[in-house]
Amino acid sequence: MTGASADQACVVTTALGTEDEADSLAAALVEAGLAACVQVVHVRSFYRWEGELRREPEWLLLIKTRSARFSEVEAFIRGRHSYELPEVLQLPVAGGAPDYLRWLLDATATGGAKPRQA
Repeated sequence: MTGASADQACVVTTALGTEDEADSLAAALVEAGLAACVQVVHVRSFYRWEGELRREPEWLLLIKTRSARFSEVEAFIRGRHSYELPEVLQLPVAGGAPDYLRWLLDATATGGAKPRQA
């Protein structure tokens, strides 16, 4: 799907240090209606922090939501994240399966609209 509906969908990413923390945040985002779906992926991250090169296991969250709700999702993540400086990135969705995008947008509609069956 292209056009206005696709432009409204986005993926937000964040990474957490433990699987339990990742699972808890993923579930809370969906329960709050801020995400239609959150995938949790185990990764190894390499980064520089306080002048030191670090290599750490992390759990990456791929949060499917709508662009208009990014600020709410960001605030939700920041309020529950254990990192001093959490990753919160918004990636636009340029296209996708029309039925999936409709479901994503319905599931994350402001005001708690009931999602259609996917």
